[in-house]
Amino acid sequence: MTEASPSIHYRVEVADLQAHLFKVTLTVSNPAALQKVSLPVWIPGSYLVREFAGHLQGLKAKQGSRALGAGQLEQLDKCSWLVRCAPARPLVLVYEVYANDHSVRTAILGDARGFFNGTSLCLRVEGQEHSGHELEVVAPKAKPDWSLATGLAPHKISKNGFGSYRAADYDEMVDSPVEMGTFWSGSFKACGVPHRFVVAGAAPSFDGAQLLADAQKICEVQIRFWHGAKKPPFKHYVFMLNAVDDGYGGLEHRNSTALICNRRDLPRLGEKKISESYTTLRGLISHEYFHTWNVKRLRPAEFTRYDYTRENYTQLLWFFEGFTSYYDDLLLRRCGLLDNAGYLKLLNKTINQVMQAPGRLVQSVAEASFDAWVKYYRQDDNTPNATISYYTKGALVALCFDLSLRSPNGQNNGISSDPTTLDEVMRTLWARCEGGPMSEDDFAAALLSASGRSFDAELASWVHGKTELPLKKLLEQHGMAVFEEPAQLAQRLGLRVTESQGVVVKTVLRGGAAERAGFAPGDEWLGIEAAKTGWRMSKLDDLLLYAGTKNKLQALVARDKRLLRLTLAMPAAATTWRLAIKDSAPLNHWLNNATDPC
Repeated sequence: MTEASPSIHYRVEVADLQAHLFKVTLTVSNPAALQKVSLPVWIPGSYLVREFAGHLQGLKAKQGSRALGAGQLEQLDKCSWLVRCAPARPLVLVYEVYANDHSVRTAILGDARGFFNGTSLCLRVEGQEHSGHELEVVAPKAKPDWSLATGLAPHKISKNGFGSYRAADYDEMVDSPVEMGTFWSGSFKACGVPHRFVVAGAAPSFDGAQLLADAQKICEVQIRFWHGAKKPPFKHYVFMLNAVDDGYGGLEHRNSTALICNRRDLPRLGEKKISESYTTLRGLISHEYFHTWNVKRLRPAEFTRYDYTRENYTQLLWFFEGFTSYYDDLLLRRCGLLDNAGYLKLLNKTINQVMQAPGRLVQSVAEASFDAWVKYYRQDDNTPNATISYYTKGALVALCFDLSLRSPNGQNNGISSDPTTLDEVMRTLWARCEGGPMSEDDFAAALLSASGRSFDAELASWVHGKTELPLKKLLEQHGMAVFEEPAQLAQRLGLRVTESQGVVVKTVLRGGAAERAGFAPGDEWLGIEAAKTGWRMSKLDDLLLYAGTKNKLQALVARDKRLLRLTLAMPAAATTWRLAIKDSAPLNHWLNNATDPC
């Protein structure tokens, strides 16, 4: 018996490498008489309207040998079209997409590499989103040495990966990016599940064996975290990493992830010492892999079905991005890729990032989650003053929940409460929601179930409030010492600057000495007058060299070609946190919370 073909078929081929053009042929087996098609305006995981239809061109339609005219193919708005056609007869749409974006969110096609997300290339056939979809990618004749990698299930493919793949629906298809080129490829098994790692653009010094060994450790500790000895909810997984001269980031998918890094971040042959940049890359790998569970399956109830035509709002990004940011480095520690000192250095950095952002007292992490579309992804010079990152503060909220759960709580409303962990809460939540949509109420219920007490007050304060988190108290309870040390000069002044071509003010922080003096973003700080002498500054630290012990001085600033004198009162010493180990026993109990082997 022949397997029935999916009713929606996409054929993707190279139209012109030098012009960066993909050609897409969409065949709809059984269209409606008034068939609407549309291209998404955003990609799940990146909360910004990106208007992918801006790169679509030359859309044409036909049925059989008959081309459909202008009256039968009508553009309705910025991203959708209406086709008036004969129902139940195959409809064919042909168009091109310009692809020249190196990011993990869109598409690129050039002489060295091709990559695309389905949200950038594949029109959605409205009314048939839940039927089977087939994606056929044609091998480019001009690049016979290219291979293809994707998380989609293969149907009929060549040995180098080109051919047809199938998906249960539109969501699955566009949640599976495609990488093409002469990439490096390696594989391993994590808890018995095949994993593939492909790397494009690596330098000759790249140590692929080191990357595979580290990725295997990361994957195994995370599978055990969620499932113990059981299998994960996917049959195979693909990492797609693009190494470039300058870039960093990742985007999660249900059984794959797209990553970009500086090629200097990759591990190098013969290099015994692990660089800080490679540690950061391992953290990125850990972060995106953790999303396989936390946001791709366990996800906001608002994301049960994506609306690709508009913003999709939720107040839960502090949980999905913040808690993932907490566990990405913690699980590196648990699988042995970080020691205690290395982990605490990263935690220390996150704490100071949050403490040095005035916006933490202006916006809650729940509000920051909701506003991601217009604030986090559209940052400007006032961002640190008006908002807080749901990544960094969300990670500290997770830390506070974890350390609170690990502390004996005595009695709460007459209910005995024994120590537990955030790990148990996450697994309880997974079971409660059956690895699917969740709400904040579900998280509150999981906290209660795992700990025996309500955390409603903490949710109100830490998630929906704007007061400081009880970090110092909780860290000291778990073997840490917290020291306050002098902050760097920029933080003392309430400034963020660039110094590539003189001292240029990037951000003026709320309530700082620079704001009181009248500094503004974009100012070029030329120098100072102190003790009746003028001094030219090339770096911000020159201020201390030339100011001496003066508490008040004149700052010479260029703004819109005008020279200004601003009276700057040197501030009292601001402080930053430094974490140190005070008691190894409770610290190790927290950081070494290992799970059973596969």
